[in-house]
Amino acid sequence: MRDVIYLDRMEQAETLLKPQRVEVLRQLAAPRSCTEVAEVLDQTPQRVHYHVKQLVKAGLATQVSERKVRGVQEGLYQAVARSYWLSPRLVGRIGSRDELVLGHLVDLAEQVQADVAALDRSSELPSVGVSGEIRVRPEERQQFLAELQTTLQDLFTRYGGAEGDAFRIALACYPKGESR
Repeated sequence: MRDVIYLDRMEQAETLLKPQRVEVLRQLAAPRSCTEVAEVLDQTPQRVHYHVKQLVKAGLATQVSERKVRGVQEGLYQAVARSYWLSPRLVGRIGSRDELVLGHLVDLAEQVQADVAALDRSSELPSVGVSGEIRVRPEERQQFLAELQTTLQDLFTRYGGAEGDAFRIALACYPKGESR
């Protein structure tokens, strides 16, 4: 199971943004049959099966195995990711993320976007935005991350008092993927 899947197709978003399907998908965090999900959600297996098939068709869930129950083959399904990030141009995001995984950056980006949107832009606001690329050899990764953490901790210690204007610092450090 992947941690995060970025959804940028309207068909996937439409499939996901139905309250009953979201509930079904949540139940598929671990492999389950439609009958098991139906029992938890107090629905008929046929109704759940319909929603599961739509989730599978959209690539949001997958059949992970089959088993024989009372002489009938029953599929076990599971969500393909823990979180689904819908492209901002579509709708938004569903699910929570752990700080230690790449998906946390999605939450951070959304928080920065919400904070900036809430600012009073009628006056000049002191802010800085920096972006760059650093190349680090695999054997130097730990040293790089330790230095980055030390540098930031020094700033937090030096300027972390209770008085003065509050600034939020959001730093995202992640491996650069291939261009889309």
